[in-house]
Amino acid sequence: MIQNIISNSYKNAKRIPLKKDSKFIFFSDCHRGDNSYADDFANNSNIYYHALRNYYENDFIYIELGDGIELWENLFFNEIFEAHKNVFMLLKEFYQKNRLHMIWGNHDMTLKNEKKAASLFNTYFDKITGTQKDLLTGLTFNEGIVLEPEGFKKDILLIHGHQADFYNYVGWKWSRFLVRVLWKPLQIVGIKDPTSPAKNYKELIKVERRLKKWILANNNQMVIAGHTHRPRFPEPNELPYFNDGSCVHPRSITGIEIVAMKISLIKWHIISKKDGTLQIVKSVLEGPKELKLYLS
Repeated sequence: MIQNIISNSYKNAKRIPLKKDSKFIFFSDCHRGDNSYADDFANNSNIYYHALRNYYENDFIYIELGDGIELWENLFFNEIFEAHKNVFMLLKEFYQKNRLHMIWGNHDMTLKNEKKAASLFNTYFDKITGTQKDLLTGLTFNEGIVLEPEGFKKDILLIHGHQADFYNYVGWKWSRFLVRVLWKPLQIVGIKDPTSPAKNYKELIKVERRLKKWILANNNQMVIAGHTHRPRFPEPNELPYFNDGSCVHPRSITGIEIVAMKISLIKWHIISKKDGTLQIVKSVLEGPKELKLYLS
């Protein structure tokens, strides 16, 4: 069943051209919450905003690979919006330039329903004017996206990755229920959700194994995913499974860039300078490597 789920994600994916001068940035697993104790994104919100602003000013296309919004732990989107309004307004700037594409994951799986997505994202209430204003009107959330590289027969599948996780794909409503009533309160005392591959190493390995099995069965199809929160950047002679990590690492976020047909794994983090001031910087963890090494 898992293999069929991934295949259907590929078959029904939105297709986007990848040109020789294209610039893409992929982040996932932001888990934007309401700025409460359970909001894992809050600690890195400034790092994320700085990074995304940099990508906007440098004409990147932003693709979010799922779990951008924490809709399992939070019942009311307006609280998430108010907590991270600056981020949503920046996403609006990307959208207005036709440089924003969104994928839904397990924690925001309700967004596969177009009416639900529209009710949350079409407009927002402006407290200053007391009126509704456009936000991300008409934005669609996709299960998968396929990048079609110029000059190559092979393409690149972008998914969240929970397609390889039966419990969080088929049984996502039950998982959501448990998170809301059980695991969220237990976070206060430091008990982690054992069903999450991001917090359970055995589950993580199972998800990666299933994804790699599908890649191998589909002519070494290149895949970029999230979900596990573990960054992955294979060597050209390995199966082309990439993972952008997450935006909820301790004091850092990781992502994947594609620039001029080269791919890199990057990290944005905070450093302390000699004078005691703090600075947000980008480090290249892996790459850049030619995409052609993974598309042959």
